[in-house]
This record gives sequence, C-alpha cells and structure tokens, in this order.
Amino acid sequence: MENGAVYSPTTEEDPGPARGARGLAAYCSLTRLPWYRRLFKGLQLLLSLLAFICEEVISVCTLCGGLYFFEFVSCSAFLLSLLLLIVYCTPLYDRVDAGKVKSSDFYITLGIGCIFLLASIIFVSTDVQTEANVASSFGFIASFMFLFDFVAMLYEKRQEAQLRKPETTKAEALTEPLNA
Repeated sequence: MENGAVYSPTTEEDPGPARGARGLAAYCSLTRLPWYRRLFKGLQLLLSLLAFICEEVISVCTLCGGLYFFEFVSCSAFLLSLLLLIVYCTPLYDRVDAGKVKSSDFYITLGIGCIFLLASIIFVSTDVQTEANVASSFGFIASFMFLFDFVAMLYEKRQEAQLRKPETTKAEALTEPLNA
C-alpha cells in the first residue's frame, strides 16, 4: 500500500498566512481604541521619549536629584506607554481579559500623569539651564497627555455605566405591590 493513499484523507495542508494584509499589518490592529485615544497614546509615547532624550543631553546639573527623578519617570512613562500600546495593538489583547487591560490602563495612565507632572515641577524648580527647560516642557506636555487620556477613559466609563443602569419609570414603581 502506498503512503499517500493512507495519509491523504486525514492530513490537511498548512493554510499558510492569512489572505489579505501581510506582515506587520496582519499582526497589528489599531481598531481597539477610538481615534482620540490612539492619538493620546501616540503623543504620550512620543513626548515621554522626547522628554527622556532631552534630559539625557544635560551634561551639568547643580541639584541632580530632580534630574535623576525626571529621568526615571520619563523613561518609565515611555516604557509603560509602549507596553500598553503593544497590548492594545497585538493579539495579546485577545488573550488577556479586556476588563483587566482597561482597568490597568486606567490606573497606570492616572499614576504616570500625576507623577510625571510632579517630576516636571521638581525638575524645573531644581535646574535653571535651557536644556532643562526644554526637557521639562516636554515633560509637562506629556503629563497633560496622560491626564487627558485619563479624563477620556473616565468619560467612557461613565457613559458605559449610564448605558448599563436600568431605567425604571415612576409608573412601574406605582404599579408594584407593596408586600411583594
């Protein structure tokens, strides 16, 4: 008996890559976030990276504590926003509970926004060089992008809560028996 006759009905061909989009476009999806949240996430990523790069240019500092804190916060903000963007754009989002991803994004964005704003204030108050002012201005703008994104998520949460809330009319309440 020939091997082809035995195995041909039970084996299937490898379907290969999906038809349509190929490469990174087939792997990455930006449709999970509304357009304004994608804009906020992109600006967070770009501005925190620019703040980190501009801070690295500073060669001399008088009070270096603010510089080091700003360096840590700007690098952490960049890495965390990159991580969140990767989770939203890749199939990893489908493998993780969507509620947990949104909750993590909510609290991480709030925390980064507040700490980045604090780090920018400390950094601008401890250093008077022009390079520090450029880096801190990117830090301020980035922190506002994080806080705007948080406000957008808070608005979305309130909209979802209002849609889930059952509407009871006064007529229904009056027709129900008291001793039910």
